Amino acid sequence: MTLTFGIYPGGLLGDDRGIVHPVTPDEPARIAEALDALQGDAQTLAVRAYRSFTASGTPPLPPAPADPEAYLGRGRTLDLVLQFREPSGELDGWPEFVRDAVRRAGPRLASVQICEEPNLDLPVVDGGIPNVLDALVRGVVAAKEEARSLGHPVAVGFNAVPSFDPADTFWSDLGALADERFLASLDYVGLDFFPDVFRPVPEGRLAEAVTAVLTAFRHTSLPQAGIPHGVPIRVCENGWPTGPGRTEQRQAATLDTVIRTVAALAPELTIDGYSLFALRDADSNGPGLFHHFGLLRDDHTPKPAFATYRDLIAELSEPPAPRAR
Repeated sequence: MTLTFGIYPGGLLGDDRGIVHPVTPDEPARIAEALDALQGDAQTLAVRAYRSFTASGTPPLPPAPADPEAYLGRGRTLDLVLQFREPSGELDGWPEFVRDAVRRAGPRLASVQICEEPNLDLPVVDGGIPNVLDALVRGVVAAKEEARSLGHPVAVGFNAVPSFDPADTFWSDLGALADERFLASLDYVGLDFFPDVFRPVPEGRLAEAVTAVLTAFRHTSLPQAGIPHGVPIRVCENGWPTGPGRTEQRQAATLDTVIRTVAALAPELTIDGYSLFALRDADSNGPGLFHHFGLLRDDHTPKPAFATYRDLIAELSEPPAPRAR
């Protein structure tokens, strides 16, 4: 099974406390140049972007990156995340926000993810927002209806993080809401996971850990929500930060192991995509893990993992279409 690859190209991000602003601004020309190099001869590369909804006067999260359209040359497509951030949980205006986002993105929108990590309660993701499951279900249906009305082949889905709590009811609660319209509108389910980042993995067991998480996601989590095997999984966020005690060489080796393991599991588990987080560091001298996830340093110079991801895209992505004679 061929994977479609992608990446988040911005410097702005969220951590377990809130928004992390990059120490240097994004440089669109250098980012586009880096995306060209990563894409190589692949037909496409998905550019991941985040937008958020509020309705009660609470400011939305800042768009990230500010202008993803600037990075969509050479057949690259938009992978758009629509976050539900209304603190009251009120759904008025949310379906229209989703529909409007699909309309505005136009034909270069390849996929739209409804909600961001709705099973995780952290400040900048959606799991702590009231009614997030209702927002997820209604948003998926609204996005698919709008895409169909426009005649655009947009993949509509949502994402989640791995759950290691046997008492977690997220998936069964979703299954109680997942009616036929929702399941008929669902094109993929995303997984955000960061093996050996927040929970250390013993040396030599990384591929085993990746296999265990993806297998449990497919065979344990998704069935609890009534999501069939035919709905693809895609890795929406994965990365490994550098920094104190975390070498750039190990970042490259870790990403190589993770991505090759995902690709090897793709036929068995129906995995259709992988997106890396992120292109550049927020702060290459910063003290925290979240400052250092980039393939580029904050001055836009490459770490060794940049070449690793470039070469994996060339090896594992769909080959370019033959030229007409």
